[in-house]
Amino acid sequence: MKLKQLTATAGAALLTALALPADAHAAAIACGGAVSTQNIGAQGCISAERWKDGHVFMRNITAHAVITNSRAHASYVDYEAYFRIREGGHWVKLGNGRTTVQRRSTIGPFEIGNTDRVCGPVNVTAEIRVHVRPAGGAWSNWSGAATKQCQT
Repeated sequence: MKLKQLTATAGAALLTALALPADAHAAAIACGGAVSTQNIGAQGCISAERWKDGHVFMRNITAHAVITNSRAHASYVDYEAYFRIREGGHWVKLGNGRTTVQRRSTIGPFEIGNTDRVCGPVNVTAEIRVHVRPAGGAWSNWSGAATKQCQT
């Protein structure tokens, strides 16, 4: 009996290790403050991964969301994400969608959208904002997150 438990535990650990990304340059995800509407909560999150296209350094800016449903039943939730460069930029829609969030559970962070930008001569700040709405409900306030666009 103990051998079966040990084998099952070792197998689960092996599968978990194989599922983890092996890329050492994977971008970290930073989340901002939480907002909520009608027992649906959200956090906007951002990741920025630097890469090189020939001689030009680029940054892939990705908007993510973490959504929490504290209701007693599952809910459809709409979400949107916008992006801008803080220093003089305007908000541009990155993506939107709809998902089901089970009762009293949290999903994410999951990607909403992304954009590639050239790293300029100045280390500017990239910013995202995310909001959510339960089906038939009102939009939440904005949850934002920011990062230096081309930090090393």
